[in-house]
Amino acid sequence: MQRYSKEFREEAISLSDEIGPKKAAQQLGINYATIIDWRKKRKTKEKKEKSTEEPKTVEELQKEIAELKKANDILKDALGFFALDRKK
Repeated sequence: MQRYSKEFREEAISLSDEIGPKKAAQQLGINYATIIDWRKKRKTKEKKEKSTEEPKTVEELQKEIAELKKANDILKDALGFFALDRKK
């Protein structure tokens, strides 16, 4: 079994994105299934990276929601204060 460098794999995947995996495999002289496997692994890796980013986004949104709720409470209190002041 031949081992390929990370750079070679990345270039092969890029080439397969441009011209298709079958033509890329023929041009590079490697097995078609090898390129397909590399592409699947890349897709899996990208999904994992996206899934690790999502909790950060959710946490940021939850913080923003909490801040907005506080701001709304302050505005409600101020509205009540000014409404009482107008009645006098």
